[in-house]
Amino acid sequence: MDKIRMRVRFDYVGREKNGILFFGSKTSEEMAEEIRQQQAALFRNIPIQGILIEEIDMGQEVYSVTDDVTGKSTTYAPITISFYADSIADAIKFSMKEEFRTIETIAPETLEIKKADIDRIILKANEGLSNYKSYIQRKIDHWK
Repeated sequence: MDKIRMRVRFDYVGREKNGILFFGSKTSEEMAEEIRQQQAALFRNIPIQGILIEEIDMGQEVYSVTDDVTGKSTTYAPITISFYADSIADAIKFSMKEEFRTIETIAPETLEIKKADIDRIILKANEGLSNYKSYIQRKIDHWK
């Protein structure tokens, strides 16, 4: 099976960081940009099994969205990654992140999925969901 070429977009959230008095505080835009830079460095420097990073695009503008209910503004810094995946299961595992926004399959035009591939996809999706659930539970438990 040939490699699958895809493009995925992640939007990293920036939360305002207060420093001591007037020194060291960062706006949510600066924090979002800093997190985006850190994540791009990780994607460039840490190999991921079954994934070959082709291009990392950080050219999109940082943007803010205001919550209708709370009235609070949240800032996001998008990053678009073009990559090759050995399998659809590897692509799913790579893209299953809280920051995931969109994905596009660039090549091949059609995919043939075998029974074993379907089993692996469901297994990877379930693993990702379980990991995310435990991550959220840990955040809730330590929030108090």
